[in-house]
Amino acid sequence: MSRSSRGSRAWLLALSLLIGGAQAETTPAPIQLASHCPPGFELTAGNSCALHSLYDQYNSLYNQGVGGLKTALPARRDGFSPQQIDLGRQLFFDPLLSGDQTLSCASCHHPKLGFADGQAKSTGIHGRSASRGAPSLWNMAFLTSFFWDARAKSLEEQMTGPLYAANEMGNTPTQLLSSINANSTYQRLFATVYPGEPTQPITLTQIYAAIAAFETSLISLNSRYDHYAHGYAEALNADELEGMNVFRSFVARCAECHTPPLFTNQQIAVIGVPEPPGQPFDAGAESQSHNPTWRGGFKVPSLRNIAQTAPYMHNGAFGNLRDASEFYTKGRGHALPEAEQARMTLHWHIWEPKLAELELDRLVDFMQTLSDDSFTPATPTQVPSGLTPGGRLPAALQGATNTTAAARLVSQGE
Repeated sequence: MSRSSRGSRAWLLALSLLIGGAQAETTPAPIQLASHCPPGFELTAGNSCALHSLYDQYNSLYNQGVGGLKTALPARRDGFSPQQIDLGRQLFFDPLLSGDQTLSCASCHHPKLGFADGQAKSTGIHGRSASRGAPSLWNMAFLTSFFWDARAKSLEEQMTGPLYAANEMGNTPTQLLSSINANSTYQRLFATVYPGEPTQPITLTQIYAAIAAFETSLISLNSRYDHYAHGYAEALNADELEGMNVFRSFVARCAECHTPPLFTNQQIAVIGVPEPPGQPFDAGAESQSHNPTWRGGFKVPSLRNIAQTAPYMHNGAFGNLRDASEFYTKGRGHALPEAEQARMTLHWHIWEPKLAELELDRLVDFMQTLSDDSFTPATPTQVPSGLTPGGRLPAALQGATNTTAAARLVSQGE
């Protein structure tokens, strides 16, 4: 063999190794489910994840009065396996769950936006507008009702709303089952989570349970407020402490509905939120309950990570925390047309506290101490469908429309 022939073969061999190496580097490894629990959870001997919190050391919901620091958490939902939680994470970020495979759950509940989407009303499939804004998903493990009108009593019941709504994810149960069961990776992953049923088709019950498992793992209880509540006096500065005292006062009465440590009492409140110009009145919980005293009533949202979830209220009526706080101090029903005021039973303590400008500023300072995303789960680098993890991004993350959320992201260094 000539020297030139040997050189050509050596060059071809090197080229083939280079190409093979590049292919090996770009071929993703098979998706494997986690065997460890999310942060804040303990893996038990039975392969379930048990949540632990410093709030577990307190045994009374009201031992410090309304808004007290050392107040216990309500009952929680935990006990899912690490594999079930991680399977739910894959489903949550997979656009395969939507009718046209462009939207995932994260499209309206994005980690960088406090598991909301920065919009007054969410944008669903084919650009259609949802009827209300997307609430945050932090601390779902402690909640007993879901949706702004509290109509769902479990996460599994709740998720059937956006999954199948024509103006949200636009899927159908039949199509969802067909898509998931036709995917070999999901077949393998579900068999890992449900090993006793390896030959059976994947069911809707299993899909819902896995997503619920992931959503109950979204825990935010490590804010600067929490550090202060557990005894670290320097966690809050003087302005923030003043704001906390306003928040807890019997003048402002914020803590009576936004009760620590969840900063919600999980009840329906009629507070007279106005609709944006040109929008029809939203009857809220009355539509589901047929209870006329709940006309215009909505579930009290948690204030956890509230600084990340503008705009505020079910319809995004207020673009910032200062305006939302000022709304409460202007008097009963001031934002409503007189005809609606006469039909609504406003919550008894939505009166006229007449807070000073400085007090409103301090309230905002305090609410910003409730931010904690230290346990934010990682977005998968790949999902079983092979589609882009997370699907279509919220407009705020596309840099397109929502200036309030965009400005917030810039301030956060995103």
